[in-house]
Amino acid sequence: MAERLAPGDLAGAETLELMSAAPRYNAWQYEVIAPYLGRRVLEVGSGIGNISEQLLRAPRELLVLTDTDPWYREQLARRFAARPEVAITELTLPDPTAPARLAAHRLDTIVALNVVEHIENDVGALRTMRDLLVRDGRVVVLVPAHQALYGELDRELGHFRRYDKTSLGKAYQRAGLVVEHLLWFNRVGTLGWWFHGRVRRVKRIPPGQLKTLNALVPLLRLERLLPLPFGQSVIAVGTPA
Repeated sequence: MAERLAPGDLAGAETLELMSAAPRYNAWQYEVIAPYLGRRVLEVGSGIGNISEQLLRAPRELLVLTDTDPWYREQLARRFAARPEVAITELTLPDPTAPARLAAHRLDTIVALNVVEHIENDVGALRTMRDLLVRDGRVVVLVPAHQALYGELDRELGHFRRYDKTSLGKAYQRAGLVVEHLLWFNRVGTLGWWFHGRVRRVKRIPPGQLKTLNALVPLLRLERLLPLPFGQSVIAVGTPA
């Protein structure tokens, strides 16, 4: 069979390519979740490896990269061919067979950044993530925040929903996870997403906006000093109940 030359989701692929040109932003996401990560990590929805690259900044015994799309898995295989601690496999959530299939990896952390909002059965997906873990492992998720911001960008990217701390916390609880931390992320980005998605009604993230966001990351990191009750995204960290 001839190799497919493009992923199945072109809008998502274009967004990932844009994000690859925002290394400061990717690093910021990683640094916020880094304290909650173990040494045997599985990343859900690795795409072209933007966050995967960040996950390898710390020593890992194992990093399992996954995606539903074989085109992305091929890109990951090429990108990380020289990293013996990296394994790549197919994973489509929810999947009740995955825990048995991946049990030998003894995973202590599942990471899913900007993934769960693409899955209609989000509770089922979180439940599979829970079941992939060894005892005392963690599920770390970042999702877009505030349903009031849902607009053309979300529809084009295939988002079923946006979240707040309450709705994400309830999803964790229904999946059998105990929430340890709920954090807002990227407060300034909230305004940009509202303007482009709800006012301008664009269907792609403007490259200029992402370049500006990437350049401003050193300033945006200071949001920790002003803990306002909102953000473009919300992060949850939890353990199996």
